[in-house]
Amino acid sequence: MKPPATRRRVGAAGIAAGLLIAVAAVVLGVWRPWIPAPSTTPISAPADAASGPSAVIAPAPLVLPEHPTVLVFGDSWTYGSAATVPTLGYAYLLADLLDGETVVNGVRGSGYLKPGIDGPSFGERIAALDPSLSPDLVILQGSINDRAQGVAGYREAVNAAWDAMAATYPEATIVVLGPAPHELPVGAATARIDADLSELAAARGWWYISPVAQDWITPQNYLDVIDVEAGRQHPSTDGHRYLAEKLAAALDELRAAPVTVAGGSETTPDE
Repeated sequence: MKPPATRRRVGAAGIAAGLLIAVAAVVLGVWRPWIPAPSTTPISAPADAASGPSAVIAPAPLVLPEHPTVLVFGDSWTYGSAATVPTLGYAYLLADLLDGETVVNGVRGSGYLKPGIDGPSFGERIAALDPSLSPDLVILQGSINDRAQGVAGYREAVNAAWDAMAATYPEATIVVLGPAPHELPVGAATARIDADLSELAAARGWWYISPVAQDWITPQNYLDVIDVEAGRQHPSTDGHRYLAEKLAAALDELRAAPVTVAGGSETTPDE
């Protein structure tokens, strides 16, 4: 496995009244109109029929220092595949857009279940990370590489990997960047992965950014973003620049998100 590349610079009458109060409490405690809408339609079936659907926890606003250190962890898109050189990949370009530093750890073909070309699956790779890195932000990207692996064991592998990342960098904020479509229309397996990751992130109170739900790649811009020839359906150099700009803008939105408390008033991070 090639070592990770590093870029420097970088939420009767008495009975009726009680029911009304209970409903109001649920509305105030769960429905928060100031929180961005879920990136995907919530999954109707629970992950475990015995335990019921996952709870949703409102994420805290993203707070970063002036010049953040960001670990970008993912698959071939994070590696920089199909860019003229890998260091023109979105994860490297993000450093200048955030006026900080990105530490890039991308392995081609890797997923939560699937081993990669240059290294193992996400969980094993996370176990090998340097705990002294101390990033301010961790971006967990992807992955479409688990499309053929099926549903069995997928959520368990995701949760185990996320537990390990959170334990390795307990002071870092973790943002999950879901899979981006390499082809259109979006395949059923990619949509399932996107929905699974969205729900699992919500259960932890982590921000989830969905390129699928937010239509980062559309029929209108597909050939401008994706190199379908030599790049084998990976982002082109221009496509990586576009993805870096979209990700930086999405992170800015998370930084501007209001601080909320169930039943309380909105405040901004500066307040």
